[in-house]
Amino acid sequence: MKFPDPLVRGTLLRRYKRFLADVGLETGETVTAHCANSGSMLSVDAPGSEVWVSPAPNPDRKLKYTWELIRVGETLVGINTGHPNTIVAEAVAANEIPELSGYTSARREVKYGRNSRIDLLLEASGQPRCFVEVKNVTLKRESGPDRPVEFPDAVTARGAKHLAELSDMVREGHRAVMMYLVQRDDADWFTLADDIDPAYAEAFRQATAAGVEALCYQCRVSSRDIRISRAIRISVDDRTNR
Repeated sequence: MKFPDPLVRGTLLRRYKRFLADVGLETGETVTAHCANSGSMLSVDAPGSEVWVSPAPNPDRKLKYTWELIRVGETLVGINTGHPNTIVAEAVAANEIPELSGYTSARREVKYGRNSRIDLLLEASGQPRCFVEVKNVTLKRESGPDRPVEFPDAVTARGAKHLAELSDMVREGHRAVMMYLVQRDDADWFTLADDIDPAYAEAFRQATAAGVEALCYQCRVSSRDIRISRAIRISVDDRTNR
C-alpha cells in the first residue's frame, strides 16, 4: 500500500479523545490530526515521539491531517487501522501470502454472520469459501526482537464476536482465517495479551479448536509505503517467554 501523497514529519504532543492527536510539524505549526485507531495504542503513543501524518485529500475536511506512523526506538509503526484490509488484499492479489493463494475472486466487506461484514472473502470454483478477518497489531511492551507483539491492546468484545462468527463459518463447511497484521518489523513472534482481555484470549482458543486458522504477518513500514514482508510464528500459551 503506497501513500498517495508525501507524508509530513512532526512530533507527537498528545493523543486524546481517542481520535485526536496534536502534532508539532517541522514548520513550527501545531495541528490536530485525525487518529484512525480506536484502541488504547499502548506502547505507540508516547509524547515527544517522531510521527508522520498524511495531508487530507479533501481541502474542506475539518482535520487537515491523519496520523499514520510513529517511531518507537528505531522502528516505524503504522497506527492507522484503516489500512490493514488494503494491505492484506494487495498481498493476496500479488500471491504474497501462500496460505491464501489459489483463489480467483476476492471481495471486501461482504455481509455475513450476525450483522457483520467479513474483511476479505476469497472464492474459487470447487473450493470452500474462505472468510478472512484482519486485525491490526501494534502492541509491543518490551524491546528486542525476542519479545513478542501482542493483541489486543484493549478489551474488544467485537473481536471476540468475530472469532465466534468465524467458527460458525467453519461449522457450515467453509474455511475461516484470523489474520493478524503487524504494522512494525521488530518482533519474531506473536502472542495474545490475555492479561488485557482474557475473554478474547479464551474466544481465540475456542475458535482455533473449532478449526479457525490463525496467521500472523509482519510489515515493512516506511514513509512511502507499508507492505507485507514475512510470516511470524504464533505462540499463545508460552508465557515463560513473554
